[in-house]
Amino acid sequence: MNTEQLRSLALQPNASNSKGQLLDPQRLLDATDGKIDREALEALAGQSILNPRQFDRRTVVALAQLAALLETRNVEMEKPLDGKIAITAFFEASTRTRLSFESALLRLDGKVLSVPDGQVTGIAKGESLADIGEMFNTYGDIVIMRHPDTNSIEEIQKNLQRPLINAGNGSGHHPTQALIDWYALLKWRPELCRPDCPPERRIHLGIIGTPGSMRAVKSFLRLSLMFAGAVSKITLVSEMADPVGLDLTEPIEQSPIPIEVTNDVQKVLKELDVVYVNSIAFLGDSYRNLDGRYKLELASDLKPGAVVMHPLARNDELSEDLDDTDHNLYFAQAAGAVFVRQALLVSVLQRLNRISDL
Repeated sequence: MNTEQLRSLALQPNASNSKGQLLDPQRLLDATDGKIDREALEALAGQSILNPRQFDRRTVVALAQLAALLETRNVEMEKPLDGKIAITAFFEASTRTRLSFESALLRLDGKVLSVPDGQVTGIAKGESLADIGEMFNTYGDIVIMRHPDTNSIEEIQKNLQRPLINAGNGSGHHPTQALIDWYALLKWRPELCRPDCPPERRIHLGIIGTPGSMRAVKSFLRLSLMFAGAVSKITLVSEMADPVGLDLTEPIEQSPIPIEVTNDVQKVLKELDVVYVNSIAFLGDSYRNLDGRYKLELASDLKPGAVVMHPLARNDELSEDLDDTDHNLYFAQAAGAVFVRQALLVSVLQRLNRISDL
């Protein structure tokens, strides 16, 4: 069934992206017979979510299954996060991440204490993150933090005793973005959730960007390495001679997935089933545009049926003339953010028992 048919039949009551592919979460639930791995979700209780390496394929699939369930059902009336308070502390600019976390919380009847700008906190007066973490212990039940300093996680955890969700730390990681990325992929092609995905349905994944300097790309690649039964090959396209960085050297060496690096996107583009592109990197204390010479547009030699992903915000690397095509998976990717973050929050805050029939 193509996108136009899905739109006309209105099969997805919660689908919210206006352009590109519309993804039916029920297909993901059907692929696993509606069974959700509750044991894997319960293992997240009380955990901080800091780095994608703490996940495994089983947990990623379980979170995607729960997100799909939440997307297909109206669970607001069950108020699963009733009585819970989350602190969203964003010391670095954000649109989608902060607002989707806050939407996820409010839609499940949780409460939010929001810090949209670090300069409205004691940081402006020289207060340390460690001291702020100490205060947060009595203000909320969970902390969701974005910070430009890669070492900010270690700093706030000196005193913070509540679960912490890393919403992006400098050039470090962005683990929940990677979960959102894979949720979109699993809805697009549900067979990918199987450890023995049929070879003809496995994907050749292309990543245009520099994982070593781009936290969202780095986290996506780290999670992708866990799907050896679904990813037949990974091709990195970068201007850098060594785009990977130290964090990923060992997991790449240990992965059975063949990985190649090239700086010639035209050479590989028509072979790729999925193209993940980004150009924005947070380096030092400012944003920089890396790999800016690579651009995807309607005239690009994309493989028929291939999809394009992007963590957004975009610059010139991704043309708006792809928005109305079925190559556009990036808007559906962004639209799934609320449900993935709901699934994670319900699991970490130990409220799975508030979701009926789970």
